[in-house]
Amino acid sequence: MRIPTATYRIQFHAGFNFEAARQIVSYLEELGITDLYASPIFKARKGSSHGYDVVDSNQLNPELGTSEDFEALTDEIHNRKMGWLQDIVPNHMAYDTQNLLLLDVLEHGPDSDYFDYFDIEWDHGYEHLRGRVLAPLLGNFYGECLENGEIKLKYNDQGLSINYYSLKLPVKIQSYGNFISHNLGHLGRELGRRHPDFIKFLGILYLIKNIPSETKGKERYDQIAFVKGLLWELYNQNPIVKEFIDENIKFFNGEKGNPESFNLLDDLLSEQFYRLAFWKVGAEEINYRRFFTVNELISVKVEDIKVFHKNHALIFDLVEEGKFTGLRIDHIDGLYDPTEYLKRLRHRIGDIYITVEKILEHKEDLPSYWPIEGTSGYDFLNYVNGVFCRSDREQQFSDIYYRFTRLSVPYEQLFIDKKRLIIEKNLAGDVDNLAQLLKNISGQSRQGNDFTRPGLEKALSAILAIFPVYRTYINQEGLRESDRTYVKDAIAKAKQQIPLLLKELNFIETILLLEAEETLTTEQKEQRRHFVMKLQQLTGPLMAKGIEDTLLYVYYRLLSLNEVGGNPSQFGVSLTEFHQFNQHQQAVWPHKMNATATHDTKRGEDVRARINVLSEIPDEWEQQVKSWRELNSSKKVNLVNRMVPDTNDEYFFYQTLIGSFPFEEIENTDFIDRMKDYVIKAVREAKVHTAWLRPDNEYETGFMTFVDHVLQPGEQNQFLKKFAPFWKKVADYGILNSLSQTLLKITAPGVPDIYQGTEFWDLSHVDPDNRRPVDFERRIQVLQEIKQQAKSDILQLIEELISTKEDARIKLFLTTRALEARKQYLKVFQSGNYQPLEVVGRFKDNLIAFARSYENTTAIVIAPRFLTGIVKPEEMPLGEKVWKDTKLELSEEMPSVWKDAITNQMVESNGQLAIAEALNYFPAALLIGENSN
Repeated sequence: MRIPTATYRIQFHAGFNFEAARQIVSYLEELGITDLYASPIFKARKGSSHGYDVVDSNQLNPELGTSEDFEALTDEIHNRKMGWLQDIVPNHMAYDTQNLLLLDVLEHGPDSDYFDYFDIEWDHGYEHLRGRVLAPLLGNFYGECLENGEIKLKYNDQGLSINYYSLKLPVKIQSYGNFISHNLGHLGRELGRRHPDFIKFLGILYLIKNIPSETKGKERYDQIAFVKGLLWELYNQNPIVKEFIDENIKFFNGEKGNPESFNLLDDLLSEQFYRLAFWKVGAEEINYRRFFTVNELISVKVEDIKVFHKNHALIFDLVEEGKFTGLRIDHIDGLYDPTEYLKRLRHRIGDIYITVEKILEHKEDLPSYWPIEGTSGYDFLNYVNGVFCRSDREQQFSDIYYRFTRLSVPYEQLFIDKKRLIIEKNLAGDVDNLAQLLKNISGQSRQGNDFTRPGLEKALSAILAIFPVYRTYINQEGLRESDRTYVKDAIAKAKQQIPLLLKELNFIETILLLEAEETLTTEQKEQRRHFVMKLQQLTGPLMAKGIEDTLLYVYYRLLSLNEVGGNPSQFGVSLTEFHQFNQHQQAVWPHKMNATATHDTKRGEDVRARINVLSEIPDEWEQQVKSWRELNSSKKVNLVNRMVPDTNDEYFFYQTLIGSFPFEEIENTDFIDRMKDYVIKAVREAKVHTAWLRPDNEYETGFMTFVDHVLQPGEQNQFLKKFAPFWKKVADYGILNSLSQTLLKITAPGVPDIYQGTEFWDLSHVDPDNRRPVDFERRIQVLQEIKQQAKSDILQLIEELISTKEDARIKLFLTTRALEARKQYLKVFQSGNYQPLEVVGRFKDNLIAFARSYENTTAIVIAPRFLTGIVKPEEMPLGEKVWKDTKLELSEEMPSVWKDAITNQMVESNGQLAIAEALNYFPAALLIGENSN
């Protein structure tokens, strides 16, 4: 197996294609990257900026270039002995006109070769959805769209289609009969009933009405294609036939202002294998599984072995050809049976590097039985971020947050409340479907015969809202102890909340724990197991939407902790916990990925590093935000009974400003526009004053007006004058946090992953802001200059980088030096043990230090933290003047002479190592020592 030394995430899209990537491969190699980590590169919806809306997993995305362009890129990577880690999307595809497999299902229904390809509940409880799949893709109510003439019937060489702006859906062949029969007498009179073309037309009508229902597969497809071809031929060859069909199209499309004129089109739509609906309908009535709550992403039944092979055919080919040397599995928790999927994948592709996108709660373990190398790095992100937060200041920050906002609802209650909100507003249809499954099961026994569907739905909702993790992994093989613990914990808490539904909860617990199955038939066991699997598929999206996409935009005590996979109520991580986490990773998942920024993170890695500084200076922070509130009180917008922004959103705004305010002048950047875009996204996600489902234009416009006024460039802006000194102070300390964080990521157990562009300062907001174009030309230039200067006088270079630290070259310097050392001493970092080092002296709590040892080589990592009490903002934490008596305790087996891989300077030790010497030139150290024996 090829284990990456370091990966670099590239976001491919039309503006950054295969050729653009090829041009930076040499730069990545020079930086120290060994493996390109690619966002999905398969055919996606036209104009996709991310590639997760796949329309054909067996085609490369033509917007990224030709197959020759792809070959040129993979050749370049191969020639440099680099690898390719590919992000793949087995869970879902786009619900879109370009998804030909889905269109085939929508046209042919149960006769489609792909009828079972998508996760659709065809036998739905609602009569109007039985045998049809919901298509909640309209921008307004169906009736209004229809009568406004927005839904149109069209005809071309592909046949009849239903069109709604860019959406184009097929018409089933049976509906052609009603369409061409309409006003048929007129055509007979115009052509003459004995005219060969009229006779041919009647023949087409006969064929349409008499395609045998038992005809399946290729024969049926051929017959339909033959009929469509005959009709198109007549349409093109006979002007009278063309005029007849065109007139029918016009007639079916109705006349705006005359509702009755749309009856024919309404009738035709009612016959289809899909039901067009207002997009908001998807929240309450849904009969297909989506990605989270996104109607435009329909899930794939990859658990079906035929679908598995079909969906992965090109992926497997590229693995076998050696073009893909690793796979990253997107949204593993969305799959019906993640364990079975991973076993199947491992069996099929053999000894290939596999990681999964898996969100783990604090202290939750990744299933050890999965045949993979680990996660894609969110767990590391939250541990390394947490270790820079002063846990002992938690109460002070809670008090500050309350005094500013007057919000006092505990996080634990918000956790349940926000998940309930998503259940009621966004996933009601999904829970309803689950309750129907459960009702069918309960009716099979006398114990559950009297359970009502509303009662079961209420019990399910309580369990789902309380469920503490993304999901469990109960499957056909049974359940493990961790699954049992999570289920029993959720049920016990649900019983406290809804004691009147005790029997229903007991019944659900029995099913989830696979108990009392000995008296069941095989079919009943399968039904229960299917219910469990479907429930598990829902807990993940609920957690993602309730916590990641709602609660993290509501609870603002300290924004740096509001991250994917994080828990804002966990105020930081102790040094002991950080070391224990790394020791566990080295023992169990030594080759998992370590990320500090991804395409999905809520804020840039250096934004978090800055905001963490606030945890060190709570009193000063409170003083500042109070003065800012006073200065900006007149800039708030006064709506009826409310001020915009409210106190919570204002508190969020100030933290965001501190974290993301650019080093350059804001009048020279697009920062204000980016900030306005971000606050609108944030308040919609919060779902308090406005939401994606129900936007409040007044609140949103008011907030944007506030942002404009607060950030108005110019000498007259008193807020910016007051803000700037404090921001500069925090930003200076934030730089030091960022450098330490970078070094820890590259040297801790696991594979360091660098998100595109973050070798410079990453002051991004959440997507799409973090997917802005990267200036690679500047990075290439800086890397060349740094490498050249380092050869001639590295200390002078470091001095220059420190004096100009705001321009980010210092971060790129540290990144390339640490990656170079990682490459040179690869065994140390891939296989070496992890040993926390004891720090003694005055500033023992201000350092993160550990050793990695393999055979005769040892690497010592020293990363400072909590520096506001050690140095002034403009100072660097260097030398004896700062570190005084602070030392590392080293074991007798360790070397006595060390070389710092960052500065190239030598350091000596004698049982102890003076921090003043290790950090004499640069504010972080990576010491390499070798024993002669």
